[in-house]
Amino acid sequence: MMRRALGWMAMTTVAAISCGCGATRVSTKKNILAATRPVALDATREELLEKYNAVARGVKSINATVELKPTAGSQYSGVIEEYHEVKAFLLAARPAEIRMIGQAPVIGKTIFDMTSDGQTFRVLIPSKNKFLVGPVTVERASSKPIENLRPQHLLDALLWPDVRKEEAVLFEEFNDEGGRYYVLTVLRGGYQTEILRKIWFDRADLQVARKQSYGPKGVLVSDSHFSDWQPLMGDQEHVAATPSGVTSFPREIRIDRPHDDYRLELAITKLLLNQEIPADRFTLEQPAGTELVNVGDAQEVKQPPKEPKR
Repeated sequence: MMRRALGWMAMTTVAAISCGCGATRVSTKKNILAATRPVALDATREELLEKYNAVARGVKSINATVELKPTAGSQYSGVIEEYHEVKAFLLAARPAEIRMIGQAPVIGKTIFDMTSDGQTFRVLIPSKNKFLVGPVTVERASSKPIENLRPQHLLDALLWPDVRKEEAVLFEEFNDEGGRYYVLTVLRGGYQTEILRKIWFDRADLQVARKQSYGPKGVLVSDSHFSDWQPLMGDQEHVAATPSGVTSFPREIRIDRPHDDYRLELAITKLLLNQEIPADRFTLEQPAGTELVNVGDAQEVKQPPKEPKR
């Protein structure tokens, strides 16, 4: 009798435990929140124009140290990939002065030195012992990628042209899976109205994210992307003369020029704005012993190496 009672109690306990487990089973399913887009800020056409013009009119000169990133299909890739990475010193001043010196890291060897004054460009390539000179309007590309370096291509991305009151500007919204934007389209007047420029503002922070420049007949001349906007005042940064209305500047810039087979990515590591830059800093003379190449002639004229001065 005692054995039977104990057996019955054990069975009853097991059944109770089993029922209890079934009643208190915890679900392991997790509720996954649906992805949401960042909050989109609102702005008017006038507010965006004022924000853009503050940078366009406030930045008079740039003195920066940058890292150049090679990109597939770029004319710069042949220069940069040979050294894996290139550190460059960049000077730019209004209205159209620019100079960039590229060096290999550690050893400090100059890879290229190029300058432009808005009318003529000059490019020195020590490894090829060549000194290239030509008008900035030349469009004919050389079959040798290293000879297609053009300093003036950087100007439109670094020193923005302002939007004047007399210019017609269209205002629109644009949304895609990558973000939400405001777009200002600046028109060129004359016999036939054409697109002159498109300025894209990221609605997450209302900073300029992209700027497209167009030539006659709607040709896309330049497509620049801007990101990593940072405040001007920082531990490793100084502003020589505080630009009016300018509080930040992009540290990542990508420049695409589809008709020049040109793409270049710049990462700004040091920046100084509105510093007085002496005119001779933009001067680049042909070094002795280098071959002069006149780019843009019907047949490129190559002159023998320049004799050293005695």
